[in-house]
Amino acid sequence: MISRIDLRGTAFPEGGIDRDLLPRAELDVEAALEKVRPICDDVRHRGTAALIDYAHRFDGVAIERVRVPAEALERALAELDPAVRAALEESIRRARLVHREQRRADHTTQVVPGGTVTERWVPVERVGLYVPGGRSVYPSSVVMNVVPAQEAGVGSMAVASPPQSEFDGLPHPTILAACALLGVEEVYAAGGAQAVAMFAYGTEECRPVSMVTGPGNIWVAAAKRLLKGRIGIDAEAGPTEIAILADATADPVHVAADLISQAEHDPLAASVLVTDSEELATAVEKELEVQVAATKHVEDRIRPALSGRQSGIVLVDGLEQGLAVVDAYAAEHLEIQTEDAPAVAARVRNAGAIFVGAWAPVSLGDYAAGSNHVLPTGGCACHSSGLSVQSFLRGIHVVDYSREALAEVAGHVVTLAEAEDLPAHGAAVKARFDWKVPPSK
Repeated sequence: MISRIDLRGTAFPEGGIDRDLLPRAELDVEAALEKVRPICDDVRHRGTAALIDYAHRFDGVAIERVRVPAEALERALAELDPAVRAALEESIRRARLVHREQRRADHTTQVVPGGTVTERWVPVERVGLYVPGGRSVYPSSVVMNVVPAQEAGVGSMAVASPPQSEFDGLPHPTILAACALLGVEEVYAAGGAQAVAMFAYGTEECRPVSMVTGPGNIWVAAAKRLLKGRIGIDAEAGPTEIAILADATADPVHVAADLISQAEHDPLAASVLVTDSEELATAVEKELEVQVAATKHVEDRIRPALSGRQSGIVLVDGLEQGLAVVDAYAAEHLEIQTEDAPAVAARVRNAGAIFVGAWAPVSLGDYAAGSNHVLPTGGCACHSSGLSVQSFLRGIHVVDYSREALAEVAGHVVTLAEAEDLPAHGAAVKARFDWKVPPSK
């Protein structure tokens, strides 16, 4: 069901392991760009009418308007299963605890007497938050997008999620209920690239936004890439990934269950075990057969995901090599199931989120750890972070100098301006002192 890659005895070069040796889903965003370009252009020019047409073409639903009526949000919350509501409220509470601590404070540095630079942290004015639909329902993604935006102080936010034929062209009612629970009043029945274009260009119903966040399929990722610059984006999220670094102390039942938990998202989901224990690898393979046979979504998601080229068991010589592999892989979700897991986790450099020990499965982070589950995929964790309050903040430097403070450094400014052959830069300083610039100290 799941392949093996044996790296034992392989000498890693000084720069680290070749990432192409590791399992990874093929996701050709560049090829998707040309398919989403006309869709985005159409939404730009026809607005709501284009969105209504694409709802019929891609989602198989006939809708008359894209914005979800307020009464539909209220009804969804009123009819929400009490147990689901309680779980969402606890997820929100924990997410707020974590994300509230991320808010940065303004800071002023006195460079010289009379000269200060203040870094102000200002939230993005308006954001569009994308929540996937389709194979699964993701009210948790509403929480993970909305809470950090709210804690950052974003003043205006809109949520988009694909229309569903079984719910009269509205997004899934649990998604609507989560929006209502969080106080989000602006929700749109729009999915895919057309939703990103709606946020970027605006329509008759939706004002343009400055930034779009949230996971989605390849069409969403391609639209984000296409429109980046007009809008800010969090990341081009691809199929979900889990990597588990485990040794002989790990429980194969836990490891197999966690690999399956991510495989049930999508046929392209990646489940990777890195271990120096061949006995554990064999036990996990046997356990996968048992657990997969007893679960849901086997043929349409789990089995294709586990048997695909993006998943595998990677055998290594020891912990050092295992750490090199997981750092090269840079997983969206990384579990550490080893002896002294906290110490091992502290040595990891590249991961979207790290789950330490046997009692911190990825599914905890998906819903109720307090962490955010909107994370970098496809190896992007080596340079990018997951969604947080910082994602919605901009740092602005405020420079405040007195005449005396400028005079003290004016000579250096003029010298550097002339060294760069930009004399007008220096002249802008000279003009403030009747062309008489005192020598810099």
